[in-house]
Amino acid sequence: MKRTTCTKSFLLTEGRRRIKRLACCLGVASFALLCAGDLHASPPPKINASSADNTGIHGCSLLTGVKRRSNGLGDLCGLREWLNSYGGSLSLAETSEVLGNATGGAAQGAEYDGLTTATFQLDTQRAFHWYGGTFNVSALQVHGQNLSEDNLLSLQTSSGIESDRAIRLWELWYDQKFDKEGQYDIKIGQQSLDQEYMVSQNGLLYLNTMFGWAMLPSADMPGGGPAYPLSAPGIRLHARPGNAWTLLAGAYTGNAGQQNSSGTAFPTDGFLGIAELQYAYPSLGLTVRSDNRTPLGRIYKIGAWYDNVKFDDQRMDHNGLSLADPDSDGVARTHHGDYAIYAVADQMLWVDSHENDRSISVFVRPMGTPLSDRNLVDFSMNAGLNFNEPIMHRDDDTFGLGMGYTHVSSRAADLDRDQKRYTNNLHYPIRAGETYLEATYQYQFTAWCQLQPDFQYIIHPGAGILNPNSTTGQKVKNEAVLGFRMNLAL
Repeated sequence: MKRTTCTKSFLLTEGRRRIKRLACCLGVASFALLCAGDLHASPPPKINASSADNTGIHGCSLLTGVKRRSNGLGDLCGLREWLNSYGGSLSLAETSEVLGNATGGAAQGAEYDGLTTATFQLDTQRAFHWYGGTFNVSALQVHGQNLSEDNLLSLQTSSGIESDRAIRLWELWYDQKFDKEGQYDIKIGQQSLDQEYMVSQNGLLYLNTMFGWAMLPSADMPGGGPAYPLSAPGIRLHARPGNAWTLLAGAYTGNAGQQNSSGTAFPTDGFLGIAELQYAYPSLGLTVRSDNRTPLGRIYKIGAWYDNVKFDDQRMDHNGLSLADPDSDGVARTHHGDYAIYAVADQMLWVDSHENDRSISVFVRPMGTPLSDRNLVDFSMNAGLNFNEPIMHRDDDTFGLGMGYTHVSSRAADLDRDQKRYTNNLHYPIRAGETYLEATYQYQFTAWCQLQPDFQYIIHPGAGILNPNSTTGQKVKNEAVLGFRMNLAL
């Protein structure tokens, strides 16, 4: 009897200790997120810090060991080491950039914009011996201006971090693995879909938004869909039935774009379902003979999404009149549901036989929908070529040439024709398509700092819209956009 009482007492005491540890970790994380301190696009790629660490770097000095740190602020006066001892990790990142258009647009000029991201994660195995669990919470703070909105008026915005200035909660989820090999796991909570779906790893190099979250869902989903800076409550299943195959499938709320400036409204309207099948080579467990050259890696993906909320017709009102008709009351006809299909291919083409880090890869991502009546965009595509280590022994540098194209649906173009007829304006443009080209070079300055000059050229901005500042009815002219970005892992 005494033994049982002692055992219960021990378990209660140990349980209280673990709860206190978790509460401390969460409290510190919450404080850090609030201090990280207004947002629409896709976040910049993570800095590769694999070659550096913070080992032996202690104290609060900002200069000691700065060159070999994996983070610019080091151990944050022991905070990171303390969190790590309880299974926690805190990451801070800052992306700052200046973009300017030398030609075209509604006006010419340059603007600054920036993004601060704070993320806290907790490994439940290390925190309180619960296997396979990961808790994640992240916050965003966007500052600066928005060149695409102010000057360019393009559909395919030039920066993946441009958005309305705000401080907001981004993701808040829990992921549970069910086996030691990580073949099956479920994630539940508020999630940003661009972190897992439709992703081209090679496309993450570029500044233009559409290399991240594609143009089609950005234009067609409510509010641009649950992607940076938005997110939506939902549940995601990850399964790897074979070493080369992966399945992602999720169900989320269908209207992430409703008024939610702080990210804490947790929208519940509608249903958004998405599924993606992936094939990767070399796969896990593949044996490569030592006398063979490095295999040319590739990842292929195919997926589809469906959203069941109501969508406005691009041309007709609820009475069957054109929305451009002076007799129309301006209330669009509605349609139930929307969907699209897509594919992603990342393919390595060449690896230097003497320098394995030196390689050339290509990628392509087409996406389309047959439902032109309810969608502004019915097709979009991104493609590009990346040259890793273009300069010998600059292992972490990458040069890229990319492009994007988007096509305005026939229904939206018909509305332009109606507008042209009803206004008797022979110069009124009919929207068709927009194309951009991008050349960029990512220079790894330190393990925690990347510098990235960039050039973009946008053809038929806005798919051929009128320049609002033109008194002669001219379209927005082609735009040459120069940029410089700095990524900091703090």
